[in-house]
Amino acid sequence: MAIFTGAGVAIVTPFHEDESINYDRLDELIDFHCENGTDCIIICGTTGESATMTEEEHLECVKFAIDRAKGRIPVIAGTGSNCTRTAVELSKEAADYGADGLLVVTPYYNKATQAGLIAHYTAVANAAKAPIIMYSVASRTGCNIEPATVAHLVKNVENIVGVKEASGNISQVAKIMSLTDGNIDLYSGNDDQIVPLLSLGGKGVISVLSNVAPKETHDICEKFFAGDVAGSAALQLKAVPLIDQLFCEVNPIPVKKAMKLMGMDCGPLRMPMTELTPEHEKTLAQAMKDFGITLA
Repeated sequence: MAIFTGAGVAIVTPFHEDESINYDRLDELIDFHCENGTDCIIICGTTGESATMTEEEHLECVKFAIDRAKGRIPVIAGTGSNCTRTAVELSKEAADYGADGLLVVTPYYNKATQAGLIAHYTAVANAAKAPIIMYSVASRTGCNIEPATVAHLVKNVENIVGVKEASGNISQVAKIMSLTDGNIDLYSGNDDQIVPLLSLGGKGVISVLSNVAPKETHDICEKFFAGDVAGSAALQLKAVPLIDQLFCEVNPIPVKKAMKLMGMDCGPLRMPMTELTPEHEKTLAQAMKDFGITLA
């Protein structure tokens, strides 16, 4: 059984003005998602600015989310690193805390060969006894998981169960599903490609859009699974202008601004992220209004 089906939110990490984690606001966000149709919380992913967290902060944030969700919806912990030893330790701790699954991004900067990826993911999976979703996002890491590598890992490592596919390459996604005979939990890593990936057998999306439109993102998936493909596609297409604006600058810069515009201020970004430009703030606000989001 999949860790979740539907729309999982790649949740932002709220900070105080001194850049310490704002746990009171994170608590509010977890309740917001539990009450508005989100199917899973993914904590400490890219959108959560995990790259700027200390290991202590990272693990505290993971534990907090698991404790506060209280089993209402699954919690998946981002535990990837470009250092296999670090990924192993983060993954073991998150699994011990009770994470329903782990999202493990490919090693970045130092990257890896496909053989290196097999060794990396196998080491993490053997150490952390929790379901693992691989995360392939070469645009940020410089490291793509080839379809044959995905298939090898899913077939040979028991607790590697899925992949978050953010390559944007539908042909690559189709090949993954072909090589695995569809026996993999496939999640879209791109909000503008939810329906195409669902059509290839996907289980849902790990979404930035869900931060500001949780019900609508959930409904894209729910309608598809209910057989209303036309309704699902219509919602997907309606969301495209907003999705474009949520990625007009590097994620999570726009989505944090969007949440502030909604009256859900999540504080500053940690450098090297900087605030959204005024020009982009205007186009983002307009896209939010056009989508039907009420601004504060």
